[in-house]
Amino acid sequence: MKESLWGYWIVVLGLFILVVMMLLQNYTTTNQQDYYLLKEVTDAAMEESIDLAHYRKYGELRIVKEKFMENFVRRFSATVNINKTYDIDFYAIYEAPPKVSVMVTTSTEQYAVMGDVDKIGIVNRIDAILETYEK
Repeated sequence: MKESLWGYWIVVLGLFILVVMMLLQNYTTTNQQDYYLLKEVTDAAMEESIDLAHYRKYGELRIVKEKFMENFVRRFSATVNINKTYDIDFYAIYEAPPKVSVMVTTSTEQYAVMGDVDKIGIVNRIDAILETYEK
């Protein structure tokens, strides 16, 4: 009888560990994916929003703020996970010299554990400066 009771406890412990690993893996993967997505989308949106007329006339780089925000939202929304809620905040955009600061908060669906209802939000923030190399 004692040996079978230990077997039941090992099965229950294994199921508990499996559930915890599934929950944690979802959040860590989301954080890593969101960071690299934010980094790549910011870089591409900055390069797309360069004011070419200003560059040709004065020879200095400048981005258009509204064009950057439009490009960022368009690119970001095309590649995100539909099961999560994203909140995008632009809190510092300088046109010349080109610098942007973007914060993305990823919220998960609500889940209940032992009667407690929780919702987890993961915050990723990036500050980017557009640089060029002169030859």
